[in-house]
Amino acid sequence: MSTVTIAVRRLPHAEGLPLPSYATTGAAGFDLLAAVREPMVIPPGGRALVPTGLQIALPEGYELQVRPRSGLALKHGITLPNSPGTIDEDYRGEVGVIVLNTGAEPFTVERGTRIAQGVVAPVVRAAWAEMDELPETARGAGGFGSTGH
Repeated sequence: MSTVTIAVRRLPHAEGLPLPSYATTGAAGFDLLAAVREPMVIPPGGRALVPTGLQIALPEGYELQVRPRSGLALKHGITLPNSPGTIDEDYRGEVGVIVLNTGAEPFTVERGTRIAQGVVAPVVRAAWAEMDELPETARGAGGFGSTGH
């Protein structure tokens, strides 16, 4: 497993919160914590932008994917509507997490709640090659459900 160094700036409302960390040695994602000053209540069907209090500088050629936490999804119906969210290497604003409550009960985000997970991933850029015809495949133009699974 390789490691990349990410420069991070902690904003005043994140003072006292730990920096993102991996829960286990085999974890692909690290926890992003809510840097709210007061509890934030998200009603059923509601969404909110949860601050992390962090600004980052990713190395060239990398992105940060912001993904839901499976425990919050299962226990409370909390998901991220733009999942995975992408933080580009040239973004320098605060990392925020858009949260959607699909559950039946209000969900309270407390200071330090592990609200999402981040995965650092390499970026591959596409070079488009327009063609009159594409190579044939067994599936062809079959859409959703066309493989019988």
